[in-house]
Amino acid sequence: MPSTYTTVQGDMWDMIAYKVYGNEKQMRELLRANERYRHMAVFPAGVTLTCPDAKSAGRNRFLPPWKE
Repeated sequence: MPSTYTTVQGDMWDMIAYKVYGNEKQMRELLRANERYRHMAVFPAGVTLTCPDAKSAGRNRFLPPWKE
């Protein structure tokens, strides 16, 4: 089940991915899960984002599951 993250002033997609997943490369998954905020580069405080499960967020969509 996805969790949520509430932004603090100045958060950026890569910073949020690092805080939530420990890896800024997961920001693409955050963007996919939060299309309505895609236009924001720097967040104000109080925006609630949906965070996909870390397991599904880390999957490489180009590899079949048995090669991940």
